[in-house]
Amino acid sequence: MERPRSFEQIEIGETRESYGRTITETDFVVHAGHTGDFFPHHMDAEFMARSEFGGRIAHGTMVFAIGIGLTATEINPRAFSYGYDRLRFVRPVFIGDTIRTRCTMARKEDDPKRPASGRLFETVEVLNQRDEVVLACEHIYIVDRDTPKG
Repeated sequence: MERPRSFEQIEIGETRESYGRTITETDFVVHAGHTGDFFPHHMDAEFMARSEFGGRIAHGTMVFAIGIGLTATEINPRAFSYGYDRLRFVRPVFIGDTIRTRCTMARKEDDPKRPASGRLFETVEVLNQRDEVVLACEHIYIVDRDTPKG
């Protein structure tokens, strides 16, 4: 869904949450093939059965990619991604876990390079089916202003 909004229209504290997505064996295999990351933590069931986790854990980069992809149901054509900061893999994700993503508008600031835009900082939390945060990061957007600064 497209939802055009300016920097001024976005409220700090707004929250949105995605639908869920269950992680599968196929996700592990496809992600390993795309990235070349066949590390035993993700691909070797016997190795991981003896670990503290008791089974294979999802690639953190896969959880990040899927978690962010889940948020793409709402598109603001007046904003674009500037990047991500403070990415943390908080808890392991296993085959069969269902993840969803919660985004909270955290803060805004002027963009020193773009007087016609501002920077919006969104807290992103990927949660599992037990409402535990498994991944956290900050998403930074550049958003058009209704009235340029300066």
